[in-house]
Amino acid sequence: MNRIIKVGIAALAMAAVVPSFAQDVEIEEEEGPIGWTPVCIGLATPVQLPWGLDRWDVFGLDLNVFYSDAPKMYGLDIGGLATLTRDDMIGLQVSGLLNLACADVYGLRATLGLNFGCQSVYGMDAGLIAFRDKFYGFDAEFLGSAQREMCGLQIGGLANVSAVESYGVSIAGITNLAKTSYGLQLSAIFNMTDELHGAQIALVNYADECVSGFQIGLVNIIMSNKIKVLPIVNGYF
Repeated sequence: MNRIIKVGIAALAMAAVVPSFAQDVEIEEEEGPIGWTPVCIGLATPVQLPWGLDRWDVFGLDLNVFYSDAPKMYGLDIGGLATLTRDDMIGLQVSGLLNLACADVYGLRATLGLNFGCQSVYGMDAGLIAFRDKFYGFDAEFLGSAQREMCGLQIGGLANVSAVESYGVSIAGITNLAKTSYGLQLSAIFNMTDELHGAQIALVNYADECVSGFQIGLVNIIMSNKIKVLPIVNGYF
């Protein structure tokens, strides 16, 4: 009898949850894109034509005086203050303060403020500062950039940071930091990596291990070498 009661309670619980779950799915479906448009113009989403907060995919031109918000954006996206894409962005994105992408970016983004990407960026970013998950291409930021993985060329006025790997060339006014560096770290003051495959050029260079490559600077430190600190040149021996 107790087992039957427990099964009955479980069945009632499932019966209560399933309609709620189904309702949530319907709501999510209703809140998805309602169509696409070649042109979207307005003051700030949703005060635009066609009307709708993040409801129209734009395949063409998205022009808002203050703020633009679209699920997918393929083409030219201009927002006076900020732009937001909730799905992939392919093309050119320009804003005054913020370019925000919740999915992948393919193309060029330019702003006087922040370029932010939740996933991968393929192409070029230019602005004050940038944060991405992965970046592939050319990056020029007045202050610098941070990402999990970089592949290409990045130039930062102050610092560039790659939390996992850096492939290519990192140039910074003060410092380049990467867990693993494949290529060149070039800065005026300090370069640092756990594992160096390539070259470091700065006033002070630091690597836990130099698998292949060298350092050029006033102070060069490779912790795995027998001679850990050398002036002018240090490298894999």
